[in-house]
Amino acid sequence: MHDTAGQNAPDGVVQLHEAAIDHMRAGRHLDAQLCCQQALVRDPGHADTLHLMGLLSIQTGQFDHAVEWLAGAIRRAPKPHYLTALGTALLQQGRGAEALKAFEKAVELEPDNAERWQNLGLILAELQRNHEAILSFQHALQLAPGSWDAANKAAILLHQAGRFEDALVYFNVCAELKPNDIQTFGLRAEALRSLGRYAEALGDLERVRLLDPTNADACNQMGNCLSALGRYEEALSAYDKAFALGDKHALKNKAIALEHFGRFDQAASCYRRALAEDANDASAEWNLALLQLLTGDLEAGWAGREAARWKIPILVEGYPKLSRPLWRGTEPIDGKTILVCPDEGLGDVIQFARYVPMLAARGARVILLVQDELYPLLSRLPGVAQCLPRSATTAPPYDLHCPLTSLPLAFKTRLDTIPAATSYLPAPAPDRVTTWEQRLGSHDRPRVGLVWSGNPRHPRDRARSIPFRTMAGLLDADATFVSLQKDPRAEDRPALLERTDMIDLTAHLTDFVETAALVSCLDLVVTVDTSVAHLSAALGCPTWVLLPYVPDYRWLLDRADSPWYPTMRLFRQDERRDYTPVIERVHAELDAARGRESFRNKGS
Repeated sequence: MHDTAGQNAPDGVVQLHEAAIDHMRAGRHLDAQLCCQQALVRDPGHADTLHLMGLLSIQTGQFDHAVEWLAGAIRRAPKPHYLTALGTALLQQGRGAEALKAFEKAVELEPDNAERWQNLGLILAELQRNHEAILSFQHALQLAPGSWDAANKAAILLHQAGRFEDALVYFNVCAELKPNDIQTFGLRAEALRSLGRYAEALGDLERVRLLDPTNADACNQMGNCLSALGRYEEALSAYDKAFALGDKHALKNKAIALEHFGRFDQAASCYRRALAEDANDASAEWNLALLQLLTGDLEAGWAGREAARWKIPILVEGYPKLSRPLWRGTEPIDGKTILVCPDEGLGDVIQFARYVPMLAARGARVILLVQDELYPLLSRLPGVAQCLPRSATTAPPYDLHCPLTSLPLAFKTRLDTIPAATSYLPAPAPDRVTTWEQRLGSHDRPRVGLVWSGNPRHPRDRARSIPFRTMAGLLDADATFVSLQKDPRAEDRPALLERTDMIDLTAHLTDFVETAALVSCLDLVVTVDTSVAHLSAALGCPTWVLLPYVPDYRWLLDRADSPWYPTMRLFRQDERRDYTPVIERVHAELDAARGRESFRNKGS
C-alpha cells in the first residue's frame, strides 16, 4: 500500500501511515484517522495516506469525504486500488456511471489482475448490465482459475439469465473448489431441475441434506425431483420431512404429488391444510380450484379459480390495466359494451370463445381482445362487434371488462349446462380450403392429422407430449397421415427423417387460419393436449386427444368423451403412465373405422 514516493516522504510519514493501517485493521478507526491526519500535516500529498483516509471514510459511511480523499490520492498517483476504492465510494452515493469509469480505469491500468476484473463484474451486475458482468467474471476466472468468487458470480448470473447449461459449467468449478458449499449444490440442483435432469438434481440435493440435515428447502426440492421422476411415494415422504422441518410450502407440493398419484381426495385435503397454514397462499387456492374442476365440481371450481386468479402475480401482471368495472355475471349488460380479454393460453381462448355469442345474446356489444396469433381466426367470431390483437396500443371505449376464462363462472356453468355447439368457429374461407385440398392430393383414404408435442415450456409438458417415435406407431394404419406439428423438437428429427409415410406441409401453416383450413380438409385429428385439439374440435372435426393419467382440469376424469366438444374422444393413459398402450388403442380404433364418416359418427 506504500506510495512510490514514500521513500522521499518527510520523516515519520511512512511510520504514521503504517501505524494507521495497524489501527484500522484492529478496528480502531479514530486512532487510524489521527495517525493519517498527523502524516498529512507533514506531507499533504502523501497518496497512500489520502487513500487510507478514503477507506476509513467508506468504512464509517462518509462517502462524500471518501470521494474527496480518494480523488486527491488519484491526482497524486492513479493506482488501480485507489480507483477501485473510488468506484466503491461513488457507487454508495448512487453515482453508478462514474463508479463504472473508475473500475474500468483500474482494469485498464492492471489488465492481468483477476481482482480488478472481478470488481468490474460486480459493478456491472449492480448496474444490471449482466451480460458484460458475466464476461468480466469469466475473464477473472481465466486469470485466476482458483477464484471461487468469480466462478460463483458467473454461475449465479448465468442461472438468473436462464442459461442453465452455461451456469452448470461454473457451478461445477465452484463444487470442485468448495466441495462442502451448500449454496453451490442447491443452486446447481435448481439448474439441473430447470433442464429436466431430475436424477442429477436429486444427487445434489442429497448432498445438501448430508451437509445440513435440517435443511427443509432441500427436502422440499427433493420431493419435487422425485415427483417429476414419478417416484411419488418417496416424494410424499420427502414433503413430510420438509414440513416437519418448517417448510409450509411442502404441504402444497405434497398435494400436487397426491394429485399426480391420482389420490384426489387426499390432495384436496392437503390443499385445504396448506390454506389453513397460510390463507394467502394463492397458488394452493388456485390448485384446489383446478382439482375441483377436474373432479366435476364446477360450481366450487369456477368460484375458487376466480378468487385465486386476482392474487397470482403472473396472471394479474399479464392482464391489461383497465379502469372500468369488472363484470362478474350479475350486472345487466344489455346495451353495454364489454371488453373481453385473454388471460391464459391459446387453447383456453379457443375453448372459451364459445361464450362470446352468449354475451351478445344478452344485448352486449362485445369487444374481443386476443393474442396476435389468434386475431385472424377470431376476428369473424359470431357475436364479436370488434376484435383487437393484444398488441393494440389503446382500448376503445367500453363499460365493463371480463377475462375470457372467467365467463364460465359468470354464466354459472355446470356440467349439464356447458355450451357445446358442434362447431362455433367461423368456417375457413373456401379458397383456402381449396388450396389445401390441392396440396394434399387424392383423398382415396381417410386423412388423419397428427400432433405429438405441445409447448415445451408448459409445466406439464413432460406428461403431455409424446416422442414422435411413439406416435409413429400409428403410421402403418390404413390412412393418409398429415403432420400438424409445428416446430418439431430436435430429439424427434432423426425419427422424422426415417419416415416418408406422412405428409408434411407445415411450412405453409403460417397462422391459425391456415391450420383451420387444413384441418377442414381432414377426416380426423389425433393430438396430444395442445391448442390444435381445441381448434380442431371447435371446427367440428372429429378429434381424438391423447391424455396423461392425470389430465388438465377441462378433460375431467373417467370418461371417453368431452362435454365441451361433441366431436371429441379422449384416450387416457392408465396408471402405468405410458403412451404406448394409448397409441395401440388408437391404432385399433383406426383399423376399425375404415370409412371416413365413421370417424365423425364415433366422435359425435
